[in-house]
Amino acid sequence: MIRALKPGGVLVLQGYSPAQLEYKTGGPQDIAHLYTEELLRDSFSSLDIRELRFYEEVLNEGTQHAGRSALVGMLAYKPE
Repeated sequence: MIRALKPGGVLVLQGYSPAQLEYKTGGPQDIAHLYTEELLRDSFSSLDIRELRFYEEVLNEGTQHAGRSALVGMLAYKPE
């Protein structure tokens, strides 16, 4: 993803955090497929991370993905 960004480009990411395993409302069941702060900061260290937040939200994305969810959102810019 980083190579695909042009200088000044923006990466917007939303995914599930490990806390999602407690809710059982969908998303990956393998912790290796969930986003932690450490993973995101390490993986995107060459970007300027402007926002990184962990939050809960009620999702309704179908019968297998509905209910309270533990999410992470990140907004990062590639330096010019």
